[in-house]
Amino acid sequence: MSCVLLATLGSLGDLHPYIAVGRALRARGQHVRLATSSDYRSRVEAAGLEFAPLAPALSELGDPSHIARQFFARWRGPRRLIRAMVTAPLGRACTDLRAALEGACLVVSHPLTPALPLLAESRGVAWLSSVLAPYSLLSSSDPPAIPNLDWLRRLPGGQYWLQAPLQRLVRTQVRRLEGPLHALRAELGLPAVRGSLLMGGLFSALGTLALFDPVLASPQRDWPAHTFVSGAAVHDAAAAELESGAWQERLESFLTSGPPPLVFALGSSAVWLAQGFWKHAIAACQTLGHRGLLLTGMPIEQPLPASVAAFEYLPYSQVFPRAAAVIHQAGIGTLSQALRSARPQLLTPAGFDQPDNAARAARLGIGRILPFHRAHSAARLVRELRALLDDRTHERSAIETANRLRGIDGAAAAAQHLVSLQSQRLGSMPLP
Repeated sequence: MSCVLLATLGSLGDLHPYIAVGRALRARGQHVRLATSSDYRSRVEAAGLEFAPLAPALSELGDPSHIARQFFARWRGPRRLIRAMVTAPLGRACTDLRAALEGACLVVSHPLTPALPLLAESRGVAWLSSVLAPYSLLSSSDPPAIPNLDWLRRLPGGQYWLQAPLQRLVRTQVRRLEGPLHALRAELGLPAVRGSLLMGGLFSALGTLALFDPVLASPQRDWPAHTFVSGAAVHDAAAAELESGAWQERLESFLTSGPPPLVFALGSSAVWLAQGFWKHAIAACQTLGHRGLLLTGMPIEQPLPASVAAFEYLPYSQVFPRAAAVIHQAGIGTLSQALRSARPQLLTPAGFDQPDNAARAARLGIGRILPFHRAHSAARLVRELRALLDDRTHERSAIETANRLRGIDGAAAAAQHLVSLQSQRLGSMPLP
């Protein structure tokens, strides 16, 4: 049976959108195979999709806290991520992807699966690129907020006139790390590419799925050809703690026992950097006289006051709308859920696309930004949260943004786009 092959690597924020699109494709009668790290097999199969392993497994990289510190390091982090996730396991990833491509009629790649477009092209299989956030589109006319260069946003026009040389510098640096990918192109008999593959060289001529909400970015002249902005493909994962249903009673008991709490969530990657963050969050809640709800990703040993509850995981769609405010790291998956909650937000970006996501959200008026490396301070959290809660325009903007997103189903739109694309290609094929 022919199938649509989706491939992704990274955190749950990288996995969930493709599960959502896969489920929407399946609802439209498509057979879907999802290639990703073996750590996620149970999540993929629980969604009713065919699982295909794709190296590397996250578990083989080492202790999650250590890996998070390595990848989120302010200057060397992206280089370490490329080596660990792309170039070092490239041979094994190619073996996995060759198997996953069997029977595939259409392929969708993720920025961390650069071998897939090369293999698909060499086999003559139609493929699309995809991105999860505007940051990955590398626009010069709508320049992204660059991690660790927050000061650029404070220069008059600085982010514009410095954008081109900065992007050239980054492309040059990334190009030096890509040797194995260019060697793979040559091995497959594909023409050489002078520029960087990871920095713009792997957008498909057939089109690019932009799986983010249109309120975050409008189409630009220098976006890849045939970019389709579907809206965010949101998905709430199941977790072992949730399957019993006991979490619902405990959550409901806490939420109904007092005023809406401040909800602190750091996604599935920045959460490994939390360390002392939770104690500062608790202290900030107590200073402000607010209840707090912490989504910690792992057990915390710190004793909690009666006004604060902690869960390892909760479905964001069920808890964010009931918050007084949402404090989060601005990962695109978390942000997509938070934008739909109609609640004001304190955005604490840690790295990668998060500073740009946060800047775009703040431009909507829905909240304030406190970089994650500065958020490990109860005093700063108190100051920013007090300003956030005292200014009711943030709440009004959050409600307005949520209303603009009502009815947008990014997973359904992306799936329908893929189905239509398949129909067009089949219709254009010559009859035997």
